[in-house]
Amino acid sequence: MHTRRDFLTTAAVTSLGLTAMSRFVHAAETNALPPIRRITNGPKFHWRAYYDHDLVDKTNRFVLSHQVDFEHRSPKPDDTIRIGMIDLKDNNRWTELGSSKAWNWQQGSQLQWVPGTESTAIWNDREKDRFVARMLDVKGKNIITLDNPIYALSPDGKWGFYPDFRRLNDTRPGYGYCGIDDPNTDVLAPEDAGIWRIELATGKSELIVPFSTLAAMVPPEGFAKGAKHWFNHLIVAPDGKRFLFLHRYHRETGKPNWWTRLVTANIDGSDLFLMNPHQMTSHLVWRDPTHVLAWAKHPSHGDKFYVFTDKTGEAELVGGDVMTRDGHCTYVPKTNNNWILYDTYPDKERNQNPMLYHIPSGKVVPLGHFFLPKEYSGEWRCDTHPNADRNGQFVTIDSVHENLGRQVYLIDIRGIVNT
Repeated sequence: MHTRRDFLTTAAVTSLGLTAMSRFVHAAETNALPPIRRITNGPKFHWRAYYDHDLVDKTNRFVLSHQVDFEHRSPKPDDTIRIGMIDLKDNNRWTELGSSKAWNWQQGSQLQWVPGTESTAIWNDREKDRFVARMLDVKGKNIITLDNPIYALSPDGKWGFYPDFRRLNDTRPGYGYCGIDDPNTDVLAPEDAGIWRIELATGKSELIVPFSTLAAMVPPEGFAKGAKHWFNHLIVAPDGKRFLFLHRYHRETGKPNWWTRLVTANIDGSDLFLMNPHQMTSHLVWRDPTHVLAWAKHPSHGDKFYVFTDKTGEAELVGGDVMTRDGHCTYVPKTNNNWILYDTYPDKERNQNPMLYHIPSGKVVPLGHFFLPKEYSGEWRCDTHPNADRNGQFVTIDSVHENLGRQVYLIDIRGIVNT
């Protein structure tokens, strides 16, 4: 387990610039855990954005992060966090980029690098009665404000897509933004809200998938009486032609108190397809333009990881009896989709366990075991949200295992994926 003592023994492996690590290769051969180092420091707390965003720049030098001075409560409208980047080649130096009043504990401000750009970061903020997006070229320090927020970005950096953050704040605390009330709070499936698409060059936005459209696609078992509908977890396909999202709606009893359907659509909102209509889909990611990896419920094997084929009813089991718990999942870049990076929620010892799964061999390689105290639970829990750089050489996570509050850590995986 990576305790404070474990960290101190591995902290000598400090550079990721990236020098050869004979010790790391030896660790991979002996099944030891790979070295890890902390790249943020207190007294303030730090965490990144979501597991499926580009958080490391093209040069593998700068890691985006949020900074805050409190924990263990919900954000209030006047709570401002700092936006910054960590310089891996300059002693993890913190450079402040801006601030935000539109954020949550699980996904921050949707902070990420804009695809197709060399050095432009984007994040959400709030101005009076609307959520906006800030775009900043970190080299020129020129901020552009868009009149609407973002969530997912297209691979060419042309389009952004976003759900109703006002509604999310009511239906799924930890994923929406406070400060602006949902005007449709008493409307079960509004026609004037849902998923919007925004053109980053102009800021022009349009509603492309209303809540009412999915509410009209009634499942065989129907909807619970008074079921309220919302959307979450938008991701654009690697070729930029389609995107996915989760359609959630209340159920009458049980925990969680909602069902979830996985939906795909063209980037203009047309050609909707229920990729997984079986009441539960959780963490997910595109494998390629036509396939999605997701933890889901399916009649074939129950709750497992599957690869779903878009616009068909096909679902293939992944991981079998090895990947047996829900977790944040991505494919490691530059590995021909042979390696899956994912984590787990706290186990019986309250350890969170990021790991790599090698599809051809079926081998699981642990990356660490990170203790999560009980006070980190519910909305303000600290998931590790593992995220690989674009070259598949290292992984960043958020963790509180050193009793320093949430901080950002880096794990070198070259000795695993390159052997």
